[in-house]
Amino acid sequence: MSTNAATPIQIVIDATDPLAQARFWADALHYEVEDTTDLINRVLEAGLATRDLIHEDNGRLYWKDLVAAGDPGNAGPRLLFQRKPKAKTGKNRLHLDLNVGNDRRDGEVERLQRLGGEVLYEIDEPGGHHVTMADPEGNEFCVQ
Repeated sequence: MSTNAATPIQIVIDATDPLAQARFWADALHYEVEDTTDLINRVLEAGLATRDLIHEDNGRLYWKDLVAAGDPGNAGPRLLFQRKPKAKTGKNRLHLDLNVGNDRRDGEVERLQRLGGEVLYEIDEPGGHHVTMADPEGNEFCVQ
């Protein structure tokens, strides 16, 4: 049986610091970093994990190697940041476009810079106007 319903997706992003990246992108996209405290406590109580796999921050528990951020309204995809020990060395093969519109673009770029993003370059041509930025770990994304 076939349906035409959209397939939910999760975007997985390699990171050297998953919690920091999840926080940056949660703030950038107006998402929330997922609170995994209850889940982790259940896993610890069941003896399925040890404390060395856990990071505690502001009273919340997170996996050291996996931290997610999601849209509180469940309209957008979930972002899962997974630890990779090596820093990014080449161009992204996939990047996010933040479609904020011409009237909000400059303000959004300034806000993202305050969060730790960096402007790489700006393109203003007849086909479109966008600012290419990098997140705190160097992953490129566009604001248009």
